[in-house]
Amino acid sequence: MQINSSDFVSSDNKTNNAILPFVIITFIYFIVGFLTTVNEQLQAPLKFTFLSHAGSLKNTFTTLISFFFFLGYLLNGTLGSKWVNAFGYKNTILRGLFFMISGLFMYLCSSWFGDHYPDFKFRIKDAVIPFGFIIFVIGSYLMGTSAAIIQVVVNPYAASYELKGTQPVQRLNILTAINSIGTTSAPFFVTVVMFSGISIENIEIRQLLFPLSVLIVCILTVMIITKKLHLPDLAHTRIVGEEKLERSIWSFRHFVLGVLAIFFYVGTEVAIGANINLYAFELMDSGHPITFFGKTDIIVGGMDLGIHALLSTLYWGGFLVGRAVSSFFSKISARTQLITTTVLATILALISMITQNLWFLVAIGLLHSSMWSCIYTLSIKGLNKYTSKASGIFISAVFGGAVFTLIQGGLADILGSWRWTWWLTVICELLMLTYALFGSRIREKDLIH
Repeated sequence: MQINSSDFVSSDNKTNNAILPFVIITFIYFIVGFLTTVNEQLQAPLKFTFLSHAGSLKNTFTTLISFFFFLGYLLNGTLGSKWVNAFGYKNTILRGLFFMISGLFMYLCSSWFGDHYPDFKFRIKDAVIPFGFIIFVIGSYLMGTSAAIIQVVVNPYAASYELKGTQPVQRLNILTAINSIGTTSAPFFVTVVMFSGISIENIEIRQLLFPLSVLIVCILTVMIITKKLHLPDLAHTRIVGEEKLERSIWSFRHFVLGVLAIFFYVGTEVAIGANINLYAFELMDSGHPITFFGKTDIIVGGMDLGIHALLSTLYWGGFLVGRAVSSFFSKISARTQLITTTVLATILALISMITQNLWFLVAIGLLHSSMWSCIYTLSIKGLNKYTSKASGIFISAVFGGAVFTLIQGGLADILGSWRWTWWLTVICELLMLTYALFGSRIREKDLIH
């Protein structure tokens, strides 16, 4: 597809100062956050339904749900950047929404298959796995692909889209704050809406059929509306027509190290959000249930809302609060914010392991809130026309969420407990601190004039 430079909206055009396009991508990013956390929160219910006979591999198979979700990031993040260069930002978002609908449809098929053919299973060692679980994992991969493609659009768009009185890291914090509303509300959506507040031990897979059907209709509606709305392109953020890049994106040291930093960041971010409730169930089974103001359960209107759901909600809620607050930090650099938050997060992770108090892990959400924006801003700084290509590679590094979630699940099976697996969080925080202190500095030869 031939694209002319006249198709772009220049940075000084008054259209580029309008807030509507920013609102559009922010709302779509809200949906991504919501469904990403829904995917994570389905781990525990599926552990009790699909994986009740998974034996010694139960935790490992459970974390495969997150693994395949983030595998979509690894394999298809660069696909998103190719589509941005070929078709523009809006058409790439539409393709991402199509993958999202496809993933939800596979979830629906998984629930239907599991309900109608519960005895259709296969065996690995002492684990008996229903085929319905495999269908769900495929859906998880498609959902991750959708999230990767959409993020390839929204992150550079938010960073480059000019709104008066803001800097890139602020706009990204606003974007991710709205995203956090989705991640915060998702745990209780799963508990209250999808499973009607029923105790997790009594959940049945067919309960997913109706809410998943409603979600498919909602996303289809969003896709139709987005197609009709105006979403202007941005100048100097992607390759135009037959234009070529003079150097490899991998030659920018601060970008390459930023990709590694985001790999470790998403690794620990997702591992806490996805696995903290599994740790809570372990403590409950060992006679040390998590309490909230002295209570071991939350019963509202006869529905069991679950402490495990509260843990995840408050963890992701910390993202919402932290991002809302940091969006006002117009004078504090991304580098300073990253140094401060990684140091504090390391301390909290260590305290949590020593005391076996999950609320310290929950508090890390407040500190994780601005790390994505900080690392992304530092990584793409000064890349100009390399930005869209860099964004695709950057998004692929979100695969860290799959790697560390799966590694931690495997370690929990090997060690017989989740307690000391949180050393992974400590290691990730220290590596991000190293990037903030040293790796984020731009070399003279990497400056594009």
